[in-house]
Amino acid sequence: MALLSCPTRHPSIYHLIFFSVYLLFASILPILDGLVLGGDGLYREILRDETVLRLKELRKISGGEGYLERTFSSPASIRASDVIISWMKDAGLTTRIDQMGNIHGQFEPANSTKEALLIGSHMDTVIDAGMYDGSLGIICAISALKVLKMPGKPQVIAFSDEEGVRFQTTFLGSAAVAGTLPESILQVSDKRGTTVQDVLKLNSFEATAAALGQVRYRPQAGVCGDSWYCSPMGMVALAHDGYPLGVVKGIAGQTRLKVIVDGSQGHAGTVPMKLRRDPMVAAAELVLTLERLCKEPNKFLSYREECGCFTEESLAGLVCTVGELLTWPSASNVIPGQVNFTVDIRAMDDKVRETIVVSFSRLVLQKCDDRLVDCAVEHKHAAAATPCDAELTAELERAAGSTLSMMTPTAPASYRAGAGETPVLMSGAGHDAMAMARLTKVGMLFVRCRGGVSHSPEESVMDDDVWAAGLALVNFIDYNATAES
Repeated sequence: MALLSCPTRHPSIYHLIFFSVYLLFASILPILDGLVLGGDGLYREILRDETVLRLKELRKISGGEGYLERTFSSPASIRASDVIISWMKDAGLTTRIDQMGNIHGQFEPANSTKEALLIGSHMDTVIDAGMYDGSLGIICAISALKVLKMPGKPQVIAFSDEEGVRFQTTFLGSAAVAGTLPESILQVSDKRGTTVQDVLKLNSFEATAAALGQVRYRPQAGVCGDSWYCSPMGMVALAHDGYPLGVVKGIAGQTRLKVIVDGSQGHAGTVPMKLRRDPMVAAAELVLTLERLCKEPNKFLSYREECGCFTEESLAGLVCTVGELLTWPSASNVIPGQVNFTVDIRAMDDKVRETIVVSFSRLVLQKCDDRLVDCAVEHKHAAAATPCDAELTAELERAAGSTLSMMTPTAPASYRAGAGETPVLMSGAGHDAMAMARLTKVGMLFVRCRGGVSHSPEESVMDDDVWAAGLALVNFIDYNATAES
């Protein structure tokens, strides 16, 4: 993520940056901000070799035995924070940790112009994660600043929580920075009954509403732009079409639900089938209902009642997932008394997503009534679709295109084929940029991964793609700094 902060007294700053970037790309200069490019001319040692080694080192820091897991404020997360801070210091950055555990790094002297370019991603992971998601964005950002040694505007942030695994609520770190995290979040509990406030106190944070308020960027800081550099997020289009990098034009909106199905607990061998109020069977039917609803929405949505005028394009990005299902008492010889499951609904079109949520909620009540079980649908999280800023997107697109052109003489065939062309994509995944968009403008860069797979130990990114991502970020930062000067 990279945050561009510009005071209102400079209304033309984006025009100047765009124009300057255009000129730099037109000439494809081999020198950045007066610094001769290192190694073979492209900073291979730092942007590829060192970055890849650090990715592997961070992968080893896990709370799981035999798999990667780093959740918010867990012991593994604290250990990862210490390592990330050491890397920031190695790059010459002054560091601090805010009251939500986000790590900030910047060169001294501090930026006196109140303009900032924040770059980074999140350090938490899903359970059984790959080593690139989140981590690549952070380490590439540190590597880029290590190369540029550019005081003032550029900063790095490693966000403490984006995935929302531990507390089932996403963007704890970035929402705090954006100033949109409610005080009530401190009382949200994980599965063990430990609250956000508890874990913050355990790690020596104040964990008060006042401390939470200190995290957010203040209006007087003049924040008005944000370019978000993020890690690989399963871009099948990139993986299949041979493009190392892609630029994001928007992020799908998402809704998370929890469905609670209550039935009658009983003995598996003595309760006749006709007399059962089985919440497991009802839950199974609801899961299949969700699948049908999201695969063939036009069969369920009527034009007059639910705006069935949705176009094929607006429905194309609709995806629905049941990722967790829990039963009680969860014994092989007991008919469950209760079944809970999660629902994740995403769409590029907010009206489509909202309509699917309403339609599924109605179908839940209907089908539970038919099966004589009791059901409730809880809304856990909702985020509107987030468009990326057009100018920042154009700058990232040019930075990516220029990078591939610079690498072409020694690059693999896939780079030569994609040089000068950068796909512009929609993202179905959630990102910290969605929270930061409440504060400022956002832009994102994607890196291809094999098969488009993310959130999995099968996540795989070529070393040269890591290199390309770092070099694109160097270009992007340098062009912005050149425009400012």
